[in-house]
Amino acid sequence: MIDARRMEEATRLTRAGKLHEAMAILQGAMPGGKSGTGGEEARDTSGSGRNTFEGTCQVIDEEVSVPKPASAESGSYRTGASSAGGAPSSAFGHTRQAASGTIPSGDIGLPSAWRDKWRQLRESMAQPEQVRGTNEAAQPGAFTAGCFTNHAGSRDYKLYLPSGYHGQALPLVVMLHGCTQNPDDFAAGTNMNRLAEEQRFCVLYPAQPMTANSSKCWNWFKAEDQQRDGGEPAILAGMTRQVIDTYGLDASRVYVAGLSAGGAMATTLAMTYPDLYAAVGVHSGLPHGVAQSLPDALGAMQGGTRPMANASLARVSASVSRVPAIVFHGDRDTTVHPSNADRVAAQYAASRAAGESANGRQGSAGKTVERGQVPNGYAYTQTSHQDADGRSCLEQWVIHGAGHAWSGGDARGSYTDPKGPDAAKEMLRFFHSHAKASP
Repeated sequence: MIDARRMEEATRLTRAGKLHEAMAILQGAMPGGKSGTGGEEARDTSGSGRNTFEGTCQVIDEEVSVPKPASAESGSYRTGASSAGGAPSSAFGHTRQAASGTIPSGDIGLPSAWRDKWRQLRESMAQPEQVRGTNEAAQPGAFTAGCFTNHAGSRDYKLYLPSGYHGQALPLVVMLHGCTQNPDDFAAGTNMNRLAEEQRFCVLYPAQPMTANSSKCWNWFKAEDQQRDGGEPAILAGMTRQVIDTYGLDASRVYVAGLSAGGAMATTLAMTYPDLYAAVGVHSGLPHGVAQSLPDALGAMQGGTRPMANASLARVSASVSRVPAIVFHGDRDTTVHPSNADRVAAQYAASRAAGESANGRQGSAGKTVERGQVPNGYAYTQTSHQDADGRSCLEQWVIHGAGHAWSGGDARGSYTDPKGPDAAKEMLRFFHSHAKASP
């Protein structure tokens, strides 16, 4: 029979990252193994430093993944400081740093009952820690956790309601994090919760678990996750609608934005659910339908020219063309090639033109180009396109000298570069000028 006290101590050590010590407790308690008395085998050996991984960790295929060391410049790991390096170690641009050593296999020398318990411990470590558990009651001014489930699957999320929310129909911004990130990290890096307080809107941060993608990337490159009413788009759209209904938010002012893999998925949502999102923000992302497999994804990220999903766009309602877009990309991005920004912008421009023609609307669209410079930061070029009525429908921002990072972000979050124009503020400005027409 399993010793509950030993299992409890092994659980504690596992969650603290002391995986070898936890394994030693389980193996030491077996017949013929080393077992002290009075709980000697459960002693915390953190002082010895032998085979001990400090800090938080995630268990991934028998390896321990730990946060990258903080940079001396900002006090946190920022892509802007590292993106000039070599090719990414994952398919989606965010390098995973593994600690030296591996977790001892849970199958070595353990009876089946104990082996199952050890596997449960490892699996629990692979869940996104910031959103585990049951839904919390969302309160104004608080960042609360929840979970959404529908026919396509289940995802956790974090939701921020500004302190000025009292049940009124506020706008909603859906924020899709990049690979290796989570809602808390993305919120800190983009400052979107602080801006929600200032401008009074709500923010929804869906969380991609490692069980769906080992690097916590949204699966923008899989055919099953590029369609309406199926896969991740159906989950994210369903989650969006549930939050709107639960809190009585303004369904005509719902926006989606994302970084990297999140930016690619934001475009997929705009293309598959144009009836739901009034505008989209794509930062360092890729076009919809440009990849159907992992090799396709790597090719696109490196600047490939594989045809985009024009055929799939034709199967979507012509209202696709009505989704305005704002696009940000650094021209020194070595993770997602800058040419992807041009392709994203071209995809929105083409779909809009097709929709205008289908709706019997003709007219010449205008274009303006402005150049600017952030004080002590990067120069940038902003290109704005206007529709036949003179309204801004597409903006493309090229940040000169920036890498793979959220422009103007806060160094408290990963993959941010404060030297660029403030992408969050510019996206919000663009979003607030667009709303869905009443049905």
